[in-house]
Amino acid sequence: MRAERLSFARIGITKLTGGVVNLVVDTSVWSLILRRPQVQVDNPFVQAFRRHLTAEDGLFLIGNILQELLDGLRSGNQFQLLTKSMASFPLLVPNRTTYIEAARLRTVFRGKEIQAGSVDCLIAAVCIEQGFPLLTADRDFLRISQNSELVVLPPLKETR
Repeated sequence: MRAERLSFARIGITKLTGGVVNLVVDTSVWSLILRRPQVQVDNPFVQAFRRHLTAEDGLFLIGNILQELLDGLRSGNQFQLLTKSMASFPLLVPNRTTYIEAARLRTVFRGKEIQAGSVDCLIAAVCIEQGFPLLTADRDFLRISQNSELVVLPPLKETR
């Protein structure tokens, strides 16, 4: 049984109306914030992340995303620091139905000749099941969203 989708997820644009917004932040966005020698504050994905963080929106992780972030570290100190820092972000845990939906999505995409890896399909399935949009800089998810119920959040428009 799928969770009821939130109204903003149907239209693909989060409209803040004073309520908390729940979303999943993908590895591609976390990497822009955590793995660069200097954070590019003018990057629209970094701006979107900071806006949601400042608004105290619900920023969620999926196990695969957490693992990808931790896999890229070179030292035990970095590993411990990031593990501790990420502990405050709730983890969405897939169940059997989620894995089946991820496999179904991948089968559908393969039939349409759309490139989509197993991990990306699992991330999409979790987001769809929870009714949470995905904040991502990964263009693969744009193709996935065009062929499924996945909602990807657009980055902030550049301000000049």
